[in-house]
Amino acid sequence: MKTFKFGESKIFLHQDDLPAKIKTPKIVAIDTETTGLSLIRDRLCLIQFAFSKEECHLVQFSKKNSKFSNKNLTVLKILNDNKIQKIFHYARFDVAILRKTFEANIENIFCTKLASKLVRTYTDKHGLKELCKELLAVDLNKSQQSSDWSSENLSENQIRYASYDVIHLFELKERLEKMLEREKRLDIAKSLFSFLPTRIKLDLLDFTDTDIFSH
Repeated sequence: MKTFKFGESKIFLHQDDLPAKIKTPKIVAIDTETTGLSLIRDRLCLIQFAFSKEECHLVQFSKKNSKFSNKNLTVLKILNDNKIQKIFHYARFDVAILRKTFEANIENIFCTKLASKLVRTYTDKHGLKELCKELLAVDLNKSQQSSDWSSENLSENQIRYASYDVIHLFELKERLEKMLEREKRLDIAKSLFSFLPTRIKLDLLDFTDTDIFSH
C-alpha cells in the first residue's frame, strides 16, 4: 500500500483489494477508471472509494488479476452491502462496469449526474467539472481523464485526479438534495436511482441506445 496527501485528503493506493478489516462508513463515494468507455471491449483498472473528504482508498487491478471471481473480496462486500449508500457521478457506467467485472448487485445509489439533470434544468452542462465549479466553487483539473489507467505505475497526477473525482461527491449530494427538495423532485430522483440496476441490465444486454418504452 502506498500513501499520498493532497491538501486535507489522505489517499491510500491498494493492489487488487481493500484490507479485510477496513472500517466502512454508511455513505461511500465511488468512481472507476477503465481502459475505455465500452462495456464490451474495455476493462476495469481502478476503483476509487472516498470514505470522507479526508480519506480516500484507490484499488488498482492489473490485467493478469484472477481474483475477480473471488466472492470474498472486501471490495465486493462493500459494493453488495445495501445498507451502505453509494454516491456516483454517472452511476449508469460505473455500476455497469462493476457488475460486469464482479457480478456485483449494487443498490442504494445516489447519482449526482442524474440529480443534476433533474434539477439544474437551466443548463445542459452536467459534468463533474461543471457541477464542482458552480456548486462548490472548485475548479477540477480534468487533464488526466484520458490518460493510460492500465499502466502498472500510476503517476502522482493520476492519483490526484482519481481522488478528486470522488472526494467532492459528498458535498455535491447535499447541495443537489436540497435543490431537489426545493423543486419537489426528490421522490422522482429516488425512483430513478432505484431503476438504475434495471437500466444497467439493459445496457449489458446491448439495449444501450434503444428506448424500450417507445411505440
